[in-house]
Amino acid sequence: MRNIENYRVACYERLSREDGDKLESDSILTQQHILEDYLRGHPEFDIVDHYIDDGYTGTNFNRPSFKRMIKDIEDGKVNCVIVKDLSRFGRDYIDCGFYLERWFPEHSVRFIAINDREDSLNGPYSMLLPMKNIYNAQYARDISEKVRSAMRSKQRRGDFVGAFASYGYLKDPKNHNHLIPDPVASQVVKRVFELAASGMGQIRIAKLLNGEGIPCPSEYKRMMGENYTNCHRLDSTKYWTYATIHRMLTNEYYIGSVVSNRSIRSTMHGRPKAAKREDWIVVADKHEAIISKELWNAVQAQVAVHSRGIDFEHNRGLFSGFLHCGDCGRSVCKKRSNGRVSYSCGSYQRYGPRVCTPHYIAESTLEAIVLEDLNRIIRSVTELKEIAERNQPSNPASTNKEAEVKRLEASIARLRRLKQRCYEDYCEDLLSKDDFMQYKAEYEQQEQELQRQLDAANETEVENLIHSEWVESLVASGQLTKLDRKTLSQTVKDIRIFEDQHIEITYLFSEELRILLEQ
Repeated sequence: MRNIENYRVACYERLSREDGDKLESDSILTQQHILEDYLRGHPEFDIVDHYIDDGYTGTNFNRPSFKRMIKDIEDGKVNCVIVKDLSRFGRDYIDCGFYLERWFPEHSVRFIAINDREDSLNGPYSMLLPMKNIYNAQYARDISEKVRSAMRSKQRRGDFVGAFASYGYLKDPKNHNHLIPDPVASQVVKRVFELAASGMGQIRIAKLLNGEGIPCPSEYKRMMGENYTNCHRLDSTKYWTYATIHRMLTNEYYIGSVVSNRSIRSTMHGRPKAAKREDWIVVADKHEAIISKELWNAVQAQVAVHSRGIDFEHNRGLFSGFLHCGDCGRSVCKKRSNGRVSYSCGSYQRYGPRVCTPHYIAESTLEAIVLEDLNRIIRSVTELKEIAERNQPSNPASTNKEAEVKRLEASIARLRRLKQRCYEDYCEDLLSKDDFMQYKAEYEQQEQELQRQLDAANETEVENLIHSEWVESLVASGQLTKLDRKTLSQTVKDIRIFEDQHIEITYLFSEELRILLEQ
């Protein structure tokens, strides 16, 4: 890389406990001091900014400050990246190699890892660089297993290991693995259990708390300054609901138990999945109970009585499962009055006007709207199908379109691999720059031609849509005179109702339908 008078420097710092980073030696502040001490001895460097990812793993590059740094490089604000060592940059050896050996050189970015004594200005990286990246990746995996084992040991001892305490509790300032009652929220919990034991239903309890203006658990945590996100609720829901009360009444934390291992990860950074009830780890009497065992048992009996089963086969309405409020996002409730069926917002029906508005619509009106829209689609696709069949070429070669598309895609992929190998040969001085540029231009020209052929082949995709299964099914049904569950389940994904009776219908084939109707 050529030497220049001044470099616009990005100081990158990262820390993650789950990667096994040692908080004393790898703390963000320590990294900043090391980078600033280094820069003081190099007047050719001008710091643009410190890019800090505190609490983000190095096993991937999905980090906010790293993405911001890449954006600043692309915008020309940064042309040098400095880190304490390679492990601060990343622990995935494949992605690290991509940035250090490909992306940074292509964007004329100088890279310096101080403790590893790596500086791209001095020529090719050390032969040990790939080994260091592999070691960092393996180290992260090893630490992940050790952390998981230590976490499981804590869970079996009954230590609290969650990020946030259950509503009604606080983490003990002297020991964050121990819970103590929250003086305010614990009184709400007691009251909810007492109301439930007296026979009050869970929706009535929610309406009572909402009417008194008591903040729901997620809002209470936010008001207390916690950066808490409730994965169970919609973004617009900031009030007590049946589900909130039900989870509270079945939460064993309130009788002093610590419940853990309710979700598991199969891989280091995989998605957590709910564990079976028998696999939960429950340790009793680990903190002060908010309610007594007697009150708990009384409430569980009430919950069992009110949790009656529903006969979905005999109680399923025409639009059951399809309707949602267009504003709050909650499911819509069915009502029957004087022999007429109507729908309105479930939040409004359960919790009143403080949380949403009625969004009332009669079933007959809704059925007429959906029926007319489906018939309009049937008319449109029928006309398109007839036009396509009248203009369909007699050449049987059209049936080989799918094979042709696959052939073209494979050829493009092969050219890209060849271009990649040329670049690698050029980087290793096996090709001169002139030869590399000549090969590169030839491959790109061939790729452009193949892409043009692929685009032309894909232009006939509308014909495939016209002869697809859902189109054939709609056309075969002809004009619909009445809606039924079978037709809805085969065509409709979601129906949203707004206060002015404006309806938004999402079909199972919405994207294909958009392509067809644009033709």
